[in-house]
Amino acid sequence: MFKKKWFKVLISLLAISTIGVGIFAFSVYKSLENAASSMHSPLDRSNSDKRTQQVDFKQQDPLSFLILGVDERPGDKGRSDSMIVLTVNPNDESMQMVSIPRDTRTEIIGKGFEDKINHAYAFGGPEMSIATVENFLDIPIDYFVQVNMESFKDIVDAVGGVTVDNKLEFSQNGHHFPLGEIELNGEEALSFSRMRSIDSDFGRQQRQRDVIQGVINQGANISSVTKIDDILDILGNNVRTNLTFDEMVDIQSNYKAARHNLSQHQLTGSGTKIDNIYYLIVAEEDRMNISNQLREHLELDEEVASTN
Repeated sequence: MFKKKWFKVLISLLAISTIGVGIFAFSVYKSLENAASSMHSPLDRSNSDKRTQQVDFKQQDPLSFLILGVDERPGDKGRSDSMIVLTVNPNDESMQMVSIPRDTRTEIIGKGFEDKINHAYAFGGPEMSIATVENFLDIPIDYFVQVNMESFKDIVDAVGGVTVDNKLEFSQNGHHFPLGEIELNGEEALSFSRMRSIDSDFGRQQRQRDVIQGVINQGANISSVTKIDDILDILGNNVRTNLTFDEMVDIQSNYKAARHNLSQHQLTGSGTKIDNIYYLIVAEEDRMNISNQLREHLELDEEVASTN
């Protein structure tokens, strides 16, 4: 009788636990869906003419993102403070990250003149930024992720901070950043990623990529489920993307292994003044080298060959 009673109690506990997990999973799923809905911002453009066929997640086609770090101020549309192209190839489980210096001089697609590449956002939002980057690098941009830079510190704090390998010792805004592996909270990460007065904009872009990589790694290993609501709330309010919730789920399912192998690259150039305005001129050879590298990673030439 005693054993029978405890057997019933055990079954009851297992049933309650199972239901509880089910309710929690549904709650998280709905929270994710709501956050994705808040972030979703469809683009006013057709599919890229740089692709011959649409990306198929189930076939694990390589895909690309344009990450726009935007400084938004009251009464001002803002400018893209940082532009990073991220390509993902699940077939060799790798990612490539390339920073585009914001002063890079190139044709602004839709305007018909050359200007700093980060001005494309001020002229025409993410649509014009994407079209300009596609023309500059000769690759398709499948998705964009726009982040309000002021919220970046909140994102870092929400994932519990990030770890980066610092290659330059410096102090900034009351924070000291020693050489080597350091842990950063949100305020420190924002200060760390914005410094450019001691080395250069190239060093700053390296630090931005390091922090983004830290967020990707930390976000994929959230240790406490209590952080989920905080993260989703911050993302919903400060991130915009043309990814739908279903597409996010598909990417997580079919592409997640690629995050373990991330290579970082930097476009460089020479500074010059034109009409008293500073620009960075990227040598054609350097632009082509990065373009070819990204095209190969996206398997674009293979895509063209398969259609012939």
